[in-house]
Amino acid sequence: MALILIVGDEPDACRMLQRILSSFGHSVQAFTEGGKAVEWLEDNLPDLALLDINLRETDGIGLLKILRRSQPRTKTMMITGNPSAETAGQATELGVVDYLVKPVEIDELEERINRALG
Repeated sequence: MALILIVGDEPDACRMLQRILSSFGHSVQAFTEGGKAVEWLEDNLPDLALLDINLRETDGIGLLKILRRSQPRTKTMMITGNPSAETAGQATELGVVDYLVKPVEIDELEERINRALG
């Protein structure tokens, strides 16, 4: 299956997503700090990144820009509990394949990830 990167601001939510995506057969790496995710990206090429818009020391859009420069072929999905037309527009301009609004049902998440991975 796929190597998936998760970056979110809530440790419990990251662990839950990691367990769910692992149960789908994916290899998953989760971080709650954008800087640690960037370090991991230096040595790893994920097939898909699932980035939260709101992070502690940065924002998901900033991390998306870094990801685009370092891993331009990685497909990216954004997830947020606070959707806005501004962040959706920025994410779309930066080439995200999907923009999810929390809460997301497990079946819907699986379907959208499968669609993103092609």
